[in-house]
Amino acid sequence: MSRNVRNGRSEAAKVIVVIADLTAVILGLWILFALLDANRANDLVSWVRAAAGWLAGWSHDLFTMDTAWVRTVLNYGLPAVVYLLIGHFLAARIRRV
Repeated sequence: MSRNVRNGRSEAAKVIVVIADLTAVILGLWILFALLDANRANDLVSWVRAAAGWLAGWSHDLFTMDTAWVRTVLNYGLPAVVYLLIGHFLAARIRRV
C-alpha cells in the first residue's frame, strides 16, 4: 500500500478523533457549568448550553431522576461517552484498513 494512502487514512482518523473529543469537551463543559451553576446570561455559557443541547438531543430526558445534578450528568455524560467511543473506534478501524 502506498505511503500517501496510509497518510491520508491517518489524517482522516485524526480528524475523527478531534471531532469526537471536541464534542465530549463541549458536553463535559456543560455538565461542569450546570453543576457549578454558571451564569446562563454569559455568552460562553449560553453557547456551550446550546451546543450541548444539540449534541445531546437524542438523549434528552433519557434519565428522569429527581435530583437535577444526577439527571444532568447522565443525560449529557452518556452522549459524551458514546461520541468518544464511536469516534475512537472509527478512527482505529480507519487506521487498520
